[in-house]
Amino acid sequence: MSSGRAMVDGRFELLEPLGSGGMGTVWRAYDIALHREVALKEVRAEGDTGSAQGDTGSAEQQRERVLREARALARITHPNVVAIHHIVDTPAEKHPWIVMELVAGGSLADKLAEGPMPPAHAAWVGRGILAGLRAAHAVGVLHRDVKPPNVLLRTDGSPVLTDFGIAAVNDLTGLTSTGSVVGSLPYVAPERLQGHEGNPASDLWSLGLVLFAAVEGYQPMRRDTDVATLAAVLMGSVPPPRQAGPLTPVLNALLVPNPGHRPPADQVDRMLAQVTGENPAEPPAFHQLSGPNRTVTAPREFLATPPPRPYSPQPPPQGFHAPLAYPPIPPDPVTDAPQRNSRPWIFAGGAVVLVAAAVAAIALWPSSSDGQGGAGQPPGRAQPSGIALPSGVIPPTVIAPTTAKSAATVDLLTPDGMRTAVAALEKVAGGKQFTETTIYPEYVITGAPVPNEPKHYDKFTYRNGAATHDGIGGRLTDPTIDLSSVNWDILPTLLATAAEQLKVPNPTSRYIIVDTAGTFTNGQQVLRVYLSTAYGDGGYVSAALDGTILRVYAK
Repeated sequence: MSSGRAMVDGRFELLEPLGSGGMGTVWRAYDIALHREVALKEVRAEGDTGSAQGDTGSAEQQRERVLREARALARITHPNVVAIHHIVDTPAEKHPWIVMELVAGGSLADKLAEGPMPPAHAAWVGRGILAGLRAAHAVGVLHRDVKPPNVLLRTDGSPVLTDFGIAAVNDLTGLTSTGSVVGSLPYVAPERLQGHEGNPASDLWSLGLVLFAAVEGYQPMRRDTDVATLAAVLMGSVPPPRQAGPLTPVLNALLVPNPGHRPPADQVDRMLAQVTGENPAEPPAFHQLSGPNRTVTAPREFLATPPPRPYSPQPPPQGFHAPLAYPPIPPDPVTDAPQRNSRPWIFAGGAVVLVAAAVAAIALWPSSSDGQGGAGQPPGRAQPSGIALPSGVIPPTVIAPTTAKSAATVDLLTPDGMRTAVAALEKVAGGKQFTETTIYPEYVITGAPVPNEPKHYDKFTYRNGAATHDGIGGRLTDPTIDLSSVNWDILPTLLATAAEQLKVPNPTSRYIIVDTAGTFTNGQQVLRVYLSTAYGDGGYVSAALDGTILRVYAK
């Protein structure tokens, strides 16, 4: 071709920039050898012309980031992760280039700029993002920068994860100094700011914030200043969603500050599938390949772009207590930056420690001597006082310690295990009614109505012999259940029936959901027993509260 446009490696003709940020530019380009359009990622080194930032690292670090991203992408073959074709790293070029597939539908940030998504649409996109993350995690790659600009959309709307430039790869040396954290601040998981890396649950936290932004129309952790945002992330307290509808349980499960309390990816996928109405035992339709361009099919109702629905902040529900009052942050609250490849934040360990110490002081501040909690708070939930916080930061709820058993952890999928857990949860929650509850062998996740505020609920966990209050949940829309009224003596028989009916060889995951809304049973409250393997084989058995088997769903 003789258009006079710039060429890379004598083969790739640069057509137009697709997005630019502090770490470089992504170009639409034409491969003159294979006669196809591709995406070329250029990463500018410090001091290059056009670089607006001088703190993105040395030239060698920038080169290594390019190679790191190429290595990370090369490990992953999945339709929801951008494919790498080639890498240009020759003396003739000032810096390396990554040649990737061209995803032509823009980014999720572009899509959300038109307005929030309906919950089912967001859940459908979320299943695709989650599938890409699971594929990456399976080969030892953590993304560490999941946010709307880093999710591209095909022309049918299906998502593609990109920008693995700061990914953590199991056998590759880190690129940041000891004690530093890399990522986009409003989407970074709290544990990463405390120096805990290498946990796939951190990517799930970021996914939860992407889904929150998709349905609510704003990023809940952003504040007026970086310091205030940092403090908000460290506290990990997310305001309750108001427009998420059936996606609310997914957000509440993912956006838990303790990474050990977040559900595993396979359960998150099942929860998202319930929101979309898809079969939870089957992958989303767009996971199937069809041709060299990996064409996929979205549900028909998602192909038409809904009319823009600008975010309109609503006042907090009357009587609902802190930490609900998070102010919306206009303008452009969803997109972390208008560029496709916006500059990640790099935090020095010392700064993180200082803010962590301040937040820790807040969390450990003793309650008032009269022994009374805040208004509407049951015994054991006290509010800190006397602490001056940065503007826009709401203090977290301080949880009074509970008595923990010193004995070894008991299997909670047993009658005695659940009776003990329910008694502890009732004591901390200050009541007997609970929301949908998920029971794992090691811990229980549930919610309970707020005393004197029956239209709202808080989140609770039971683990290692202790029940804890994990923070606010949101508006209560589904029926509740008295967990002590469940005949837990049926558990051994129910688990044996599930094993016999589902025929899952050597299940690696087993858990029970107490479905208070009767999602698949016309409103009848049931117990659903799930068994699955690491490869996704499995299913569930649904039973009435007296143990009567209602449905068996095996893949």
